[in-house]
Amino acid sequence: MAEAPAAQIAVCGVDALTDAQIVPVQAGDRQLLIVKDGDRIVACERTCPHEQADLALGRCARGRLFCPRHYASFDLRDGAVSAGWTVRPLRLYAVTIRAQTIFVVPPAG
Repeated sequence: MAEAPAAQIAVCGVDALTDAQIVPVQAGDRQLLIVKDGDRIVACERTCPHEQADLALGRCARGRLFCPRHYASFDLRDGAVSAGWTVRPLRLYAVTIRAQTIFVVPPAG
C-alpha cells in the first residue's frame, strides 16, 4: 500500500513576497520563514540553530540566508552552514504553490 502524501499547510499568498524577501509564517505550531531567493521560494525554520537568533531579521543574498547575530550563513539549497561554524544545518521544508498560495509540509512533532 502506498504511503499517503504529507499534509500541506497554506502559510501565505505569493503576493506577501512582493515587497519582502523574508516573510515569517506559522505552519501548524511552528514558526517558519518563507524566503524569496531570485525565482525560488524556500521554507526554513525561523531560528538560527546556533543561538536561536531570529532569522527573519537576517538577509538573503546569492542563495544564502545570513544570521543577523553571528553572520553565519546557510545555503538555501540544502541548509548547510558557512565554513567555520559547527552547528547543524538549517532545516528546510518542501514548498508548493497552488492558486497563488504558498503551502509547506510542516515539521513533524
